[in-house]
Amino acid sequence: MRRIGLAVVLVLSLLAPLAAAGQQAGRVHRVGVILTTSPVAEMSGPEPVHPLMNTFVHALRALGYVDGQNLTLERRSAEGRFERFAGIVAELVRLKTDVIVTVGIPMTQRAKEVTTTVPIVFVGGFDPVANGIVQSLARPGGNVTGFAFFIDPEIHAKRLQILKEAVPNISRVAFLGEKSEWEDSVGQRVKVAAQALGVELFLAEHTPTEYAEAFRIVIRQRADALFVTSAPSNYANRRLVVDFATRHRLPSIHAYRESVELGGLMEYAADNHDLFRRAAGYIDKILKGAKPADLPVQQPTKFELVINLKTAKALGLTIPQSILLRADQIIQ
Repeated sequence: MRRIGLAVVLVLSLLAPLAAAGQQAGRVHRVGVILTTSPVAEMSGPEPVHPLMNTFVHALRALGYVDGQNLTLERRSAEGRFERFAGIVAELVRLKTDVIVTVGIPMTQRAKEVTTTVPIVFVGGFDPVANGIVQSLARPGGNVTGFAFFIDPEIHAKRLQILKEAVPNISRVAFLGEKSEWEDSVGQRVKVAAQALGVELFLAEHTPTEYAEAFRIVIRQRADALFVTSAPSNYANRRLVVDFATRHRLPSIHAYRESVELGGLMEYAADNHDLFRRAAGYIDKILKGAKPADLPVQQPTKFELVINLKTAKALGLTIPQSILLRADQIIQ
């Protein structure tokens, strides 16, 4: 009997770790993702139409997280109504979401106000320290970490410089963006760059969902080029913006590769797809026990210059060889 008892104890001791591992493997994690402006319909399914969401889903899958199996991916969008940010985050908190992914500084600020315990990984935006998102880039503190679209707004000045180098005869450039961008450090850097380049820069203000008045300003002020900001709404409405630029034969520089793929002239910015792939890696770390406070805020490691030569030809432009040689991708 003693031998039987010892055998039972031995078997149970061997099975216990296996059972615990099985429970861990069988756990379904819940991750929330909130976009600012794009329709929820573009986020749905195993192959989302939304390009960045598609990249994110594939990155999670590569790490072993499959929606509907060991992952429940709660997909939400404010669809341009920024006042909904806090309510959406609160809903995800009630659902006991393990991690929430936010996009941009305003949404992340609202998320941080709603919860100080649920881990938050942000993607996009600039200078999270100055905007009160984290204590420092190396040691964020609290429940928020992430991937900044850029830290130094000088990148936007560089974008205008590239546009001027590609199309030297431009003199009146419309800053197609939101008023907050025009007034913050982004706008200030672009204004300084415009003055140095001898370019007259003016604001063509749009809201997250309304562009009609901005387009009227561009026409009325006789712009000869468009500087399209990195506002999330300019990503969601990229086809609208590109169609306008095409219709009025305006050279344009964008912050998103997809805009150039649709017919915009140029893009110079951080590789957003890379940021979303890396965000999936932080999700993995947090689900395995890492704390956001200990995960450094990451800056872009890849910047890309994309040029659409087909658009240049349609506009009657010859892009200088100096620009073409620096391009990461040329669309013929």
